Amino acid sequence: MDIDLTAAQEIYRRISDNIETVMHGQRHSIRKTLAAFFSSGHVLLEDVPGTGKTTLSKALALSIHAEFNRVQFTSDLLPSDILGVSVFNQKAHEFEFKAGPVFTNILLADEINRASPRTQSALLEAMGEQQVSLEGQTRRLHDLFFVIATQNPVEFRGTYPLPEAQMDRFSMKFKLGYVEPEDEVAILTAQQNNHPIHSIAPVCEITDVQRVKELLRKIRISDEMKYYIVGLVGETRRKDEIELGASPRASLALMQISQAYALFDGSGYVTPDHVQEAAIDVISHRLLLSSQARYSGMSAETVVQNIIETTKAPS
Repeated sequence: MDIDLTAAQEIYRRISDNIETVMHGQRHSIRKTLAAFFSSGHVLLEDVPGTGKTTLSKALALSIHAEFNRVQFTSDLLPSDILGVSVFNQKAHEFEFKAGPVFTNILLADEINRASPRTQSALLEAMGEQQVSLEGQTRRLHDLFFVIATQNPVEFRGTYPLPEAQMDRFSMKFKLGYVEPEDEVAILTAQQNNHPIHSIAPVCEITDVQRVKELLRKIRISDEMKYYIVGLVGETRRKDEIELGASPRASLALMQISQAYALFDGSGYVTPDHVQEAAIDVISHRLLLSSQARYSGMSAETVVQNIIETTKAPS
């Protein structure tokens, strides 16, 4: 176990360090992204333009020698633009399926909340079941399928807020944020002549990623820790300031992200610290606050932080 854990740690560090060569000052965001990636989840990044969301996605794909596709979501985008469509081949006198960009390893769904709800929902089945149903047929996606979706803050014009069912499909939601001045200077220096993304090289293969994902599921999590996770999530269903609490899918995601953090730290078991580190990013975007809570300036992140502070952790 120790040998396997050390090898898995090394793969994580190689990928993380490689991405950081083009994402200065974003080590914590890279850690979060890789936690979702290795635990077979998906990530939603909400931030203003220009903070590096696209660069992060490309750097991850290049680091593991994976196939990468990007979809720019707009108001006129159709579900078929994402999933694919059958085209009639005049020579063969039959319809041929032209796969859409969803048939890839890493998909960047850029500005997802600019598309209509109908188009947004086209990703639901793909993200939840790793398959798409088209024209009466079910088509499997790649074994390694990871979505990084970005959205503008909901106050921006021309956006459609993601429905609760869509939000629940994302394991984590967080912001990249602005970097420190010295890191921003490093970005300017690195891109003075050419973007470093063009010179990034793979540091492992998809088979290495699959081995890490298999080991992650073996990270030990005690019954006490499971009850702690369920207790944190369950509290969101009892709070007066929350109209819609987190689902059992949130409990599952919180367990898996916690296991990823434990693996990254070289631990064979999950601790309360790992659960607490993951809780806000995993739970808060799944909550629907009451109108009174929203008008009083309360945020879902604040509510989850309060739950963490008031819920007794296993000793």
